Amino acid sequence: MQPVRVAVPNKGVMADSVLQLLADAGLDPRSHLGARALEATLGDGYEAVFVAAANIPEFVADGAADAGITGWDLVCESERRLEMRLDVELAPCRLVLAAPSSSSIASVDDLAAGTRVATVFPRLTRGFFAEAGVAAEIIEVSGAVEITPRLGVADCIVDLVATGSTLRANQLRELATVLTSSARLVSRLPSEDPPELRARLDELAIALGSVVQARSQRYLMANVPRARLGEVRGILPGIGGPDVVELLDGGELIAVQAVVALGKVSATISALKAIGGSGIVVTRIERFIP
Repeated sequence: MQPVRVAVPNKGVMADSVLQLLADAGLDPRSHLGARALEATLGDGYEAVFVAAANIPEFVADGAADAGITGWDLVCESERRLEMRLDVELAPCRLVLAAPSSSSIASVDDLAAGTRVATVFPRLTRGFFAEAGVAAEIIEVSGAVEITPRLGVADCIVDLVATGSTLRANQLRELATVLTSSARLVSRLPSEDPPELRARLDELAIALGSVVQARSQRYLMANVPRARLGEVRGILPGIGGPDVVELLDGGELIAVQAVVALGKVSATISALKAIGGSGIVVTRIERFIP
């Protein structure tokens, strides 16, 4: 059986994060051709193909790869009809419209016809302004978008932001969000792939999704007074309630354990301590399937 080919970014921060995600899911890329190889075995019938992140939508749509992991902004800009199978929650960012802080422009409604807008995402930008009913002039550039207003090339920009620090450093302020993006696992539409391949892609999505889910969860174990067990369910709801385990010679104590959302760990520990909980242990989870 032919291995399932997965296109992944070949460089940059996203590339490193995607490779770590694959490794955490038990699909650690292995190549016999050195660090600069274009392909790598992922094991268990999967194979990685390393290409530029912007080209991944084309590779998947044209069948050169069966699936790909790349930014949703790049998928949407490509205008290729692909299925989004999983948000792997890496490289979160937003595509925003921004104007010089010194300008009187406060919103999209303030933009006059003919406003010049520089961007690396011309298709998404045209679609945004068409929907807003603004006849803007789109200026396509290949990089350094944020400097174009200062050079007199454009009046506004549409560009990706993560923290907004680059905009602030260039005296720009956000006016609107065009698109919210992150790295996503994509494939062709269901009608374009045979059932056997769809099944393998489902397996891939489950494997990666289990790692994504685990990152926001922790496994908590504690000993609590047997007499307070009724209160524990409200503190440790878990999936179907906490697991309860008898302790050898535990006497008045009984062990409870459950999966807890990362953001609720501190509050959960405090609540358990308040009812006499002790021996509390919190551990990371490698993979989690709800």
